[in-house]
Amino acid sequence: MTRYLSSFSLFCFIALIGCNKTDPESGNGKLRIAVIPKGTTHEFWKSGEAGAKKAGQELGIEVIWKGPQQESDRAGQLKVVENFITQRVDGIALAPLDDKALVRPVKEAHAAGIKVAVWDSGLDESAGKAVISNVMTNNFAAGKECGKRLASLMKNSGKIIMLRHAVNHASTTNREEGFLAGIKESAPGIDLVSIDQRGGVSIDEALKASENLLNQFGDSIQGVFTPNESTTQGMLRALEEAGLAGKISFVGFDTNDSLLSALRDKKISALAVQDPFRMGYTAVKNIVASIKGDPFEAEVDTGAVLLDLENIDSQEVQKLLSPSEQ
Repeated sequence: MTRYLSSFSLFCFIALIGCNKTDPESGNGKLRIAVIPKGTTHEFWKSGEAGAKKAGQELGIEVIWKGPQQESDRAGQLKVVENFITQRVDGIALAPLDDKALVRPVKEAHAAGIKVAVWDSGLDESAGKAVISNVMTNNFAAGKECGKRLASLMKNSGKIIMLRHAVNHASTTNREEGFLAGIKESAPGIDLVSIDQRGGVSIDEALKASENLLNQFGDSIQGVFTPNESTTQGMLRALEEAGLAGKISFVGFDTNDSLLSALRDKKISALAVQDPFRMGYTAVKNIVASIKGDPFEAEVDTGAVLLDLENIDSQEVQKLLSPSEQ
């Protein structure tokens, strides 16, 4: 009798563990997909959240949005991923803060049977098959187009400064390297007077770094490039404070209301506009397709458009700027 009770208890224990994981075909509960951004303050991430939640509504699943507040908080993002693994969610859509540090927890999620899609920024190739889908801008190509545009604005001559973002962010690193390739291809005679300074992950950090660069080179440069929202915002403020806004050709990445106003006021020459709404939306869709055994596209280029005064009011650009209203 004792042996029978022990076997029965073990059976119940195993069954209970199994119930912690949602069966997509059972109808006993919704799939739970965790969506983890690099940060939660920039408009870019808020748009990604809207896209993820729209996919959740369409699919009838639960989307859990959680990430670190600041894009410098690698430890915080690691903890968020590990907590979701412990909670045994069905899938994780991750925008990794560090292309190498996040490989280990992603592999742990894969080993636990959790489907992981990466969006906005890639992981080191050592992640391998632990990632079922990559959903992001072709950042090198977009950066290259920024380089070509800035060279054209400067008539292929003059001096440029580039304010980098932060280390181990694959997306912005690829934009920076693409930008340099675009300059080299279009106008090898352009003088890149500073390309190694970083603006960090906050607008305040980027403002300080931009002020330092302008104090050193402001009187001699004709062009500026910045690879993300915080560096673009910080550089804009520094140019305004120095009385140089509108006098120097300025190409940046990402948008918010302030940057769009600056573009209309000719303080910014062009902005590379991504599609974070589509990133969040597609990452969630692909995870659910993978769970259900349905086909999906493993490598998704969500595209980027160079926004300027000529196309800012076009239907294509307005759809990117306000996707939830389309």
